[in-house]
Amino acid sequence: MPQNKEILKAQQEVLLELWTIFDEICRKYDIPYMLFAGTALGAIRHKGIIPWDDDLDVVMLRKDYDRFLEVASGEIDLDKYYLQKEFSDHWPMFFSKLRKNNTTFIERFVAKDPLIHQGVYIDIFPCDNLSDNKVIRKLQFISSKIIIAKSLEKRGYLTNSKLKKIFIFVCKFIPSGPFIKIVQLKGRENTKEVHTFFGAASDYYKNVYPREWFQQMEKCSFCGRKAPVSRYYDQMLTILYGDYMTPLPESKRGCKIHAEIVDLEKSYTEYVGIQKTMKFREYTRSIR
Repeated sequence: MPQNKEILKAQQEVLLELWTIFDEICRKYDIPYMLFAGTALGAIRHKGIIPWDDDLDVVMLRKDYDRFLEVASGEIDLDKYYLQKEFSDHWPMFFSKLRKNNTTFIERFVAKDPLIHQGVYIDIFPCDNLSDNKVIRKLQFISSKIIIAKSLEKRGYLTNSKLKKIFIFVCKFIPSGPFIKIVQLKGRENTKEVHTFFGAASDYYKNVYPREWFQQMEKCSFCGRKAPVSRYYDQMLTILYGDYMTPLPESKRGCKIHAEIVDLEKSYTEYVGIQKTMKFREYTRSIR
């Protein structure tokens, strides 16, 4: 699907609107967070959202993430915005989103639940404690894959991979509670490292970081404002993207497109019926 630059630019303005709401709540309650993944890359390399990117990611240590979810619903204008909490009614996923009402951002899956909110969003990822024990660390990673598979199945994930289909089918019958506890490892804030297994990267080593990388932050320019990034952003972005300051040539770059349908003027509810008639594609595109 070709990317309409005018629509993308307008969508990015909505992302900044949502981030502003999120940032104001965090500052009001003194809740630490930082820009993450491609959004942090955009902040460092472009001083804003990557020009061809269509999402915005923030990340928080679990205790701060839980605190945000606790207070945010009472702070946002519910007529304009919707806080989509992890593992909640009509959202089976393992991270949260802040969405804008009366917009459409229908992604490449057919939602099993017709009440899933599908407006434009920013992603809010948790960062959890990683055990100092090597065996438990691996168990945490495996547990995260089980939870992710269960969540994707409930949401309506599409794949052509037979192996993925088998794994998702098996995980469907496994209780999630014990595995969530293993992944989160709450009450262990003294471990040396943390993980983002419930983040975007699938590689184990792209999700494991020293704890101080998520505790020590600095401000950088972001779309004309100041936003927090890790003080260790160079090391973090190198792990994620390699030579992150050098974008891929435009001929190899492609566009990172999450959605099949984007409408900034109409609610997703006007499009839900169309989803079942569309052919959703598997895709792999580089953010660089």
